[in-house]
Amino acid sequence: MWLRARALKQFGRQEAGTSAVEFALVGPIYMLLLVGLIELSMAMYNKFALNGAVSAAANFALVNASQVALTSGSPDATTLAQNLALIVADGHASNWANATINVNNGPIATLTSGVVTMTGTSANASCYCPTGSGANIVWGSAMTCGATCAGGGIAGKFVSIVATSQYASLFGASGIMPSQTFTTSAVVETN
Repeated sequence: MWLRARALKQFGRQEAGTSAVEFALVGPIYMLLLVGLIELSMAMYNKFALNGAVSAAANFALVNASQVALTSGSPDATTLAQNLALIVADGHASNWANATINVNNGPIATLTSGVVTMTGTSANASCYCPTGSGANIVWGSAMTCGATCAGGGIAGKFVSIVATSQYASLFGASGIMPSQTFTTSAVVETN
């Protein structure tokens, strides 16, 4: 009996292997936190890059649209739409985002997989009072420039930019952060 108590006492004093047991208990938690942090960081980077690209395109539209004749039949409005799509395309990496740019309810530049296609009519000379947000812009009827809109704004010429980017999870099967689509939009009054 005395021998057994002494052996148990000595066994309780042994510290060999304690670190390994502690690491086995805590290590998986730290690894899970690390993987989650990497996933979150990559997703945030993708979202911020998309925001930056749309912001750069909106800034370009704001600064340069006053020099562009947004009038009926103007090739400048088509060129503006195309340039804005290219700004979004060059914002991060090739084939990373899709975008739709609409210049004053006229020329529409669609960016898909790094390729810009043009549709829509030549730029409208009229002014508008667009409502909605994001991809749900409703242009409404053409109005006289400077007229008061129903919502209280002033009718003007606008550029709508909507961009999307697909984030593919690095550790897809882990379930920590699923793959998702980010969307960012801006509406710029150019006059």
